Amino acid sequence: MKKDEFLRTENTNGIRILTERMPNLRSVTTGFWVGVGSRDEPQELSGISHFIEHLLFKGTETRSARRIAEEFDAMGGELNAFSAKEYTCYYAKVLDENIEKCLEIMVDMILHSVMSPKDVDAERKVILEEIAMHEDSPDDIIHDLFVSALWESHPLGQSVLGNQTAIRTLTSEDIRSFFRRFYYPENIVVAVAGNAEHERIVDLVNGLMGFDGQRERHIRHCMVPEIRPHTVVYDRPTEQAHIVLGTQGLSRRHPARFALAVLDNILGGGMSSRLFQKIREERSLAYSIFSYHSMYVETGLVAVYAGTSPQNASAVMELIKEEIELLLERGVTEDELQRAKGHIKGSLVLSLEDSGSRMTRLGKAEVCGGEILTLDELIRRVDEVTAEDVLRVAKEVFGSRRMVAVLIGPFGDHDIQGHLF
Repeated sequence: MKKDEFLRTENTNGIRILTERMPNLRSVTTGFWVGVGSRDEPQELSGISHFIEHLLFKGTETRSARRIAEEFDAMGGELNAFSAKEYTCYYAKVLDENIEKCLEIMVDMILHSVMSPKDVDAERKVILEEIAMHEDSPDDIIHDLFVSALWESHPLGQSVLGNQTAIRTLTSEDIRSFFRRFYYPENIVVAVAGNAEHERIVDLVNGLMGFDGQRERHIRHCMVPEIRPHTVVYDRPTEQAHIVLGTQGLSRRHPARFALAVLDNILGGGMSSRLFQKIREERSLAYSIFSYHSMYVETGLVAVYAGTSPQNASAVMELIKEEIELLLERGVTEDELQRAKGHIKGSLVLSLEDSGSRMTRLGKAEVCGGEILTLDELIRRVDEVTAEDVLRVAKEVFGSRRMVAVLIGPFGDHDIQGHLF
């Protein structure tokens, strides 16, 4: 197997196992990816996927939460998890000699967690504190508020953390029922990268992961949401005004996604980007300004974030719109194109230098139904992007001018209405 190739096996009960061997390392990173996230939750259960992620660390039928922590500490390992809109991931990094023990503990957590009413009530308090902390960080929560405004009635618009009302009313039976619905073999991907043999990982997973009986199968209903151009202003006593301005982007398998990555980089992806140079360097109107894009099964988003003083919010929004209009009218220069492609390729290579990022590449792509490309293929796809491709995708994304803006700040009587959508 070449350095950046992977192996894939689907076992008899439907679990998909992917590995990428990195023989020069002494570590192994393992991820258990489950195809469930906030987009799969009814509103009355908002945040339940994230709640389950917390509960799986609270103890199993044979291990307490403390014992799980002690066993990983004894191995010098790292154990953690995260939730997203389309998946939940439990991951660990250990020495290669400890991979069997690591897998055994993680499978025990996933298959045999107790999820008792006592644990549910205890973790409820932790999650409510997490939500409160998130809501107290305007530069964090504004991105959630933007997504909710962009996809008003679409499941992708729901917060991963959920809302306090739903979290307060969730019961242990709600959680167990939801768990049974989504944690079944065909909805689980095991991704491993590091100094480990594929056949051994497959044998270990097959020996550890047995499921009793039939599980209900969930069918994710995917539809492209409609976008309603509008602006939402949250008047809060913050020091800065926080702005996110954006629109609908591209889906995960869209053929123009590499051109979109180049466009994003040119617009606001680094210190040489147009927005950084125009708004921070030339005008000194913001400390933080950047663009970003996210991709999901059927759609995506493209957005620009800026943090500025309340009195400069209107000017910053106008400058962002001006730069987008310039992109649509004139396209990009050859220098910008080459600089952006070089930046993306360098970031790709550097991001895949450790076992954790390699594991994430495999697991995320498999659980979301995306392509798993080798590093050479990724670089080739970026190299193939032309200035014409970038202009074409700019017109596809920004051409309709169906923009959504969200602002947080102490606006009071500031007149920003003339700059809204």
